[in-house]
Amino acid sequence: MGPTPRRGLPYDAGRSSAAHVRIRASIAIDRPILTQALKQRYPHLVESAARPYDAGRKNDAYFEAARPIDRSMRPPFVCRRTTLTEKSYQIIDPARRSFVDVPADSHFPIQSLPYGVFRPMPESAPRVGVAIGDMVLDLSVLDHAGLLDGTGAEGRALFDSPTLNALMAGGAEVWRPVRARVADHLDARETRLRDDQALRTQALLPAEDVAMELPVAIGDYTDFYSSRAHATNVGTMFRGADNALMENWLHLPVGYHGRASSIVIDGTPIRRPNGQTRPDDALPPVFGPTRLLDFELELGFFAGKGNELGEPIPVDHALEHVFGLVLVNDWSARDIQRWEYVPLGPFLSKNFATSISPWVVPLDALRPFLVPGPKQSDPRPLPYLDGSEASDAHIGLDMRLEVRLSSAAMRAEDPSASLRISSTNAINLYWSMAQQIAHHTVNGCNVRVGDLFASGTISGNEPGERGSLLEITWRGTEPIILPTGESRRFLGDGDELTLTGWCEGEGYRVGFGGVRGLIIPAQAT
Repeated sequence: MGPTPRRGLPYDAGRSSAAHVRIRASIAIDRPILTQALKQRYPHLVESAARPYDAGRKNDAYFEAARPIDRSMRPPFVCRRTTLTEKSYQIIDPARRSFVDVPADSHFPIQSLPYGVFRPMPESAPRVGVAIGDMVLDLSVLDHAGLLDGTGAEGRALFDSPTLNALMAGGAEVWRPVRARVADHLDARETRLRDDQALRTQALLPAEDVAMELPVAIGDYTDFYSSRAHATNVGTMFRGADNALMENWLHLPVGYHGRASSIVIDGTPIRRPNGQTRPDDALPPVFGPTRLLDFELELGFFAGKGNELGEPIPVDHALEHVFGLVLVNDWSARDIQRWEYVPLGPFLSKNFATSISPWVVPLDALRPFLVPGPKQSDPRPLPYLDGSEASDAHIGLDMRLEVRLSSAAMRAEDPSASLRISSTNAINLYWSMAQQIAHHTVNGCNVRVGDLFASGTISGNEPGERGSLLEITWRGTEPIILPTGESRRFLGDGDELTLTGWCEGEGYRVGFGGVRGLIIPAQAT
């Protein structure tokens, strides 16, 4: 779903009465659903009284600006037209509230309902839950109590599971009914769960009392290189501004195959890796701990629907294969990377650890925040990446992302101390999720349920928006000064790094919580 300027009726920022934005529905959709969806994504639009939406005729719906808006703003005035389909989204009313107390700044309101895997006690079997405020709702308890009957999940033990894979494999015909039913049971007006004290006590657990597990059994992991600002920064450092982007970068989403076995959950300590480096080009390489340990701020998404070997996924339908998103920290050893990457790319410099956030946020929860991505016109992508006029190929995500660093010395003075070292936005990704999937499979490569795709480092154009220490310190030449007076060019032992990200709605946030990693010393050699 997305609006486009109506031809023949240009936008006039000086007045707000011209019907200049159009939504095309490919099926009959109830007016309240359409209005709700548009209000969340484009709150500065109101429906045109002159051209009301007629669901029965499936005609175009025309919208106008409720107030004067600069034409250069995004969205909606640079958005391509896309098609609204029957199962293309599931948006929970932004005014809806839960009987569970949800702090105003929580990343887990009823509009989100992210999935995770947890243990109520160390000796307990892992099971599937959703986050709501500072609580975890045990879906296995709801399932056994019959509260999920009729969703397609009943009788399948999808929530008595150590991973989300079985739920994901059920497809959207299961995900969406389950999420809708969970939202109903958590609604402040619904009594079934709210007024059953015994069931509430069993099903709702304080998040601080449970142990989170890796949410998905990850079969394959692919990491892309999708931020133009990041690629430009790195290229400028190593090749100069005139040759910053490699010749292929604007034509395809560059990526490499990572290591799924070393993907770890938020809070897992990160051991400084050993490896070969060559600090002096005039001397032979040496072996030892990396001295240039770095982070990379990324978004990742899990495949919830696969494809057969030999059958590419069209970019127009690529988002149908996305189950949900997580934050990703692609830990990197820059000195090991520099020595090993020619000619096949990163290897030991990356595969020692990759951290992800524990809660998988459904794509549906993020749909109100999908916006037009960066313009791709010079060059325009090849047709398999460009998609049709109704494609989501060029859709990005308006999500704020932050990175905070704390040293051991900072925490000794104040256990909660940290310094924000980066603040950027996911809209800075040049290549979209849909384009990543389409390119990954265009040769017939098969994607399987549970595969993880990561975006690559997300950086903006300003210095404060850089998504790695390599860029923040400009290859170590501009060190960060911490509140204790310490300096950092790259990560030191005892440093703790926290990534967080969230979308800002009308009176609520949808986010990931965070993903933390504490650097511990390298193993002695």
